[in-house]
Amino acid sequence: MALHFSDEDVGKGVSIRAVGKTQQASSGSAHCDDSPPLPSPAVGLMVPLPVTGLVPSTLLIREQNQNLAQQAENSSSEDNSTAQIENIPQVHHPSKVSFRITNTESKKIGHDHMNNNETSETTALLTEGDVQASQNPYSDRSSAKYLDGEEGEVETTWRKELIILIKYSLPLMLTCVLQYSLSGASVIAVGHLGKTQLGAVSLAIMTSNVTGYCTYAGLATSLDTLCAQAYGSGRPHLVGLYLQRTVCFLWIITIPIAAIWLSGTQILLRITPERESAELAGLYLKVLLLGAPGFAMFEAGKRFVQAQGLFNANLYVLLICAPLNAFMNWLFVWHFNWGFIGAPVAVAITHNLLPLCLWLYVYFVDGRECWNGFTTQALHNWYPMIRLAVPGYVMLISEFLCFEILTLASAHLSATALAAQSVLATLSFVTFQIPFPVSIAASTRLANLIGAGLPGASQVCINVTLAMACCAGAFNVVMLTTLRHNIPKIFTSDPIVTDLIVNVIPLFAAFQMFDALVANSSGLLRGMGLQKIGGWVAVSCYYGIAIPVSLGVAFGLRGSLFGLWTGPAIGLFL
Repeated sequence: MALHFSDEDVGKGVSIRAVGKTQQASSGSAHCDDSPPLPSPAVGLMVPLPVTGLVPSTLLIREQNQNLAQQAENSSSEDNSTAQIENIPQVHHPSKVSFRITNTESKKIGHDHMNNNETSETTALLTEGDVQASQNPYSDRSSAKYLDGEEGEVETTWRKELIILIKYSLPLMLTCVLQYSLSGASVIAVGHLGKTQLGAVSLAIMTSNVTGYCTYAGLATSLDTLCAQAYGSGRPHLVGLYLQRTVCFLWIITIPIAAIWLSGTQILLRITPERESAELAGLYLKVLLLGAPGFAMFEAGKRFVQAQGLFNANLYVLLICAPLNAFMNWLFVWHFNWGFIGAPVAVAITHNLLPLCLWLYVYFVDGRECWNGFTTQALHNWYPMIRLAVPGYVMLISEFLCFEILTLASAHLSATALAAQSVLATLSFVTFQIPFPVSIAASTRLANLIGAGLPGASQVCINVTLAMACCAGAFNVVMLTTLRHNIPKIFTSDPIVTDLIVNVIPLFAAFQMFDALVANSSGLLRGMGLQKIGGWVAVSCYYGIAIPVSLGVAFGLRGSLFGLWTGPAIGLFL
């Protein structure tokens, strides 16, 4: 994916045109009140520039911020206008943005002096004053996460962006592993009860991931755009508003998820011939449902703190909850002799503790500036959120379902192929934890820069992200290729399975390069609010190319497991 600013576009300046709710923007989609205007594909990468001269101070008391939200709510029924950006403003150094910050009131975000005008979620994202400010690299502006937290002249360079993305990514890597361990602890605890129980918990986890947790995580990606851009534009009161809307939306989505999980036994009996495993898996899902609202709140809360650059917050929460979850699995399953039912009880309790611990962190440690209390405005104007949430969900579920289909297909090849595919699927998850956290960090970083109105810095962020994706992919390729004879022995002692894995690893390793680029390109699209493009591309490549090629080569040409991995490699390459 090539994302770039052309020098010609950068030098054209900016022209503004107000568009109402009923008037279509030149990109073909109408901008709604509180959603930042999306980049137009007509001019390379078009970065929306928000209001930066009208920024509320971080020292405003809560009542003043609630008045801002109420003002936005009262005006939500009016024909509000947003700014349609037609050209990128002139930046002195497209690859190096320098400006001086004065009156910095916070080491996380600096704010300009208050004036008589106030911003709300219906305020146009670009004014004539902002155009002039964007042309002056030393103008006083709101400084979001693109700053290093110090007063004075701040420069955005390749080196600085690289350091920031690495700093953001490292805690995210451990966060992803710890969150994955929540379900992994159940597999370990229940696995020693017997193979029937092990099969049941694996079946229940797969079902809950596909029908529930991926749904929550995918829909919550709308906050990667909304919260990060709002925070970058110096409007922290909108970050809390977007959080409330998303939590309400996810709780409503829990209703159909609950219907599926409560009917889990009947559904699984139609999929698997093992009746006892299906019944136990259905029981697991019924108990797990008690923790679904808490998990949904935590998925939204993660984006709330990440938008503020607080990437350690989720790590601290999971450092407490993950060991506690493992302890409760042992306590309920073995010490209290609850058996199989103890595992979902432990996970459900943990899922409800996650948002509670995160709230305690925000309230007592950091991140409280973006929370201004509950408001009825969260019940209105959901379209901008849904417009980003649904394509984000499609992007995530498309890849997840693709690999689940491949795993099911491998079962029809042979028992050996199924065992080898299980090992490769596990390896795929492990290697994905290197590029995926980078994509999360890049999404937040880019959205902050776009919200702050810095197209040159945004371009630097994009270039650094893609370079890091290539490095992450190359690292995985070298590691897997070099250790291809040793890695399978970690998972199995069967020589036939080991040989099959060794034969597939070269193609599997090449797949890692494409997977890293796709993951980070998806993160950049989320940062720009272009989830719709990512959704269409994901569906087309996975189900129009990857799955047909995989099944055709594996079964039609008798390519076995090697053929199954041919499809995803080609699909991700395209």
